[in-house]
Amino acid sequence: MVILHIKRGDESQFLYETNVNNSVDDVVRDIVAIFNGRLKVTRICYEMEELQKHGTFLPLEMQGLTEDQIKDLKLEDPWAKRCAPVGYIVSKDEMGRRCGLAPPPNLQDVLKKAAETAKEIISKKHVDLRKCLTQKDVFRALDELRGATKIVFPAGLPPHDPVRMELDNVEDLSGTQAANEVIDPSRACLWACGKKLLNGNKLSDHLGKNDKSKVTVKLCSASEGAPGREPILTEDERKQLMLQAYRKQEEWKKLEQDDDDSYLDSKWADGQNMKRQFHGLNDISWKPVLKK
Repeated sequence: MVILHIKRGDESQFLYETNVNNSVDDVVRDIVAIFNGRLKVTRICYEMEELQKHGTFLPLEMQGLTEDQIKDLKLEDPWAKRCAPVGYIVSKDEMGRRCGLAPPPNLQDVLKKAAETAKEIISKKHVDLRKCLTQKDVFRALDELRGATKIVFPAGLPPHDPVRMELDNVEDLSGTQAANEVIDPSRACLWACGKKLLNGNKLSDHLGKNDKSKVTVKLCSASEGAPGREPILTEDERKQLMLQAYRKQEEWKKLEQDDDDSYLDSKWADGQNMKRQFHGLNDISWKPVLKK
């Protein structure tokens, strides 16, 4: 099986294992699903942090309003008490986005641990560990988050809550930065070795038939154009090379500054030392002859 090191720009994303006989279309579709799935998990984990602190999402018409404005307009959140967790605590949201009926500390830990587990499942650290990512891993992370919300909020979440919308795949990302990060599967493409992998071809048409190789590929949208080529040296290799050059430069500086010739008195600098050894003239002590 060939290993594809998936990058978005210059940033590593995950490793993907496939067969060179698979079509480019199927591979691109699968990779995009994993990439977008990881983004979904990340968005849910962010919203889950707010969910555990301040409770469920307010209706859109109530968001950003002060308590006095809500009273003047006679607005009410019909979902706050209905969806509140058992033993909830009041924790006001200064941003005015959530109802303020937060889970108790023990249930907050359930949401927190679920988010940490989900992040670990899709972590970019798996690239260094040489562990490949699949759609099953993404589904496992989503199931972890879904199970935690059901435990903490047995009555469910409001239909307009971002966590529920994400889990139900009805999220609306229009006008957000997250919308720019998601890749449209119909416009996605892969680049390897400075060349685009063409739809309708097999991977072997571009990567060869060696099924035991590792290739760095970049995931792009068709509207972005060709990505930059991979550098000849990795960042760590470049740092090591610069460090060696610096050390060598410092050694030359020390040699230029050192004008001491005392080393010439050492045995290893004596050109006649070997000759005396052959003739047995080393370590000869001279004593004065006493006359009688």
